[in-house]
Amino acid sequence: MQFALKPFDLPDRDKILSMSGLDFMLSIQRGELPGPPIAQIMNTTLGLVEKGCTIFRGTPEFAHTNPVGSVHGGWYGTLLDSCMACAVMTTIPKGAIYTTLEYKINIVRAIPLGTTVTATGVVDHAGRSTGVATGRIEGLDGKLYATGSTTCLIMQIA
Repeated sequence: MQFALKPFDLPDRDKILSMSGLDFMLSIQRGELPGPPIAQIMNTTLGLVEKGCTIFRGTPEFAHTNPVGSVHGGWYGTLLDSCMACAVMTTIPKGAIYTTLEYKINIVRAIPLGTTVTATGVVDHAGRSTGVATGRIEGLDGKLYATGSTTCLIMQIA
């Protein structure tokens, strides 16, 4: 699914808090709620959504390169942050939100421009106030490009 957004076309706070994190992510996947604007910039899409796991797909393009022509590390980091943090989102209850506290990535090899990859985020722990997840970026052939880990802050709002 490719996200199609208009400026400021995001769900409001009350809408977000009225749903569990899993229901929120499934609504984005089904196209009932708009996806994040950064998905267009990053050339990524949301694939699998299930409790404790999300999979994104992306293809880096020339616009995602650094000055020497390779895929910028920020592209890897943003893709991993997305899949790992959204995996944590699938575990939070209605009335709560999350934010990334920190994340770390390890780039194993360069992704060739135009190569479609998947980024899988899996929750290792989801408690009342923190969520911990790991992630992997792999080619469609299973080749590993990067790994990551994150800690997210979970906040009960309503």
